[in-house]
Amino acid sequence: DGSDIQSALAEWTGQKTVPNVFIGGKHIGGCDSTTALHREGKLVPLLTEAGAVAKTAA
Repeated sequence: DGSDIQSALAEWTGQKTVPNVFIGGKHIGGCDSTTALHREGKLVPLLTEAGAVAKTAA
């Protein structure tokens, strides 16, 4: 049940809102936190390190 999952995530992360973003098993936060990481140029490196996106040739 979605509400049970949301309650469990709130207990685990302290965040009741969705989305509740995890990258590589690490809690990132919600939409605002994810957007801020992207603006700061930190999102793609996290995704790359987690194996979620391929490394690009430099």
